[in-house]
Amino acid sequence: YASQLTAKPRLLEPVYLVEIQAPENALGGIYGVLNQKRGHVFEEMQRPGTPLYNIKAYLPVIESFGFSSQLRAATSGQAFPQCVFDHWDMMSSDPLEAGSQAAQLVLDIRKRKGLKEQMTPLSEFEDKL
Repeated sequence: YASQLTAKPRLLEPVYLVEIQAPENALGGIYGVLNQKRGHVFEEMQRPGTPLYNIKAYLPVIESFGFSSQLRAATSGQAFPQCVFDHWDMMSSDPLEAGSQAAQLVLDIRKRKGLKEQMTPLSEFEDKL
């Protein structure tokens, strides 16, 4: 266990592929909600012959709760999202650094499982010789 802690562990999080169909006047609201939820757009195309745009974005699954309702509120009900699991992505923050997003996630999981909130320090696992 000590070797894992000293190896600078990182967490992987599941990521959705989100496809959104909306008119051009709703694009600002879509980008605003996606930025707020740590999502990022990688493709935006207008559907030929229609005023609708197809937007493809990646959204972390943990940020997807309430996404649809926030998106509809920001676009006056004009955006229609569809979410499908796409891949796993490494979280950029350190789960051992207090106050980081990954550390907060670890803390929430430990609480939910009934474990002590604080992880055992690395010094408890190191050789005392």
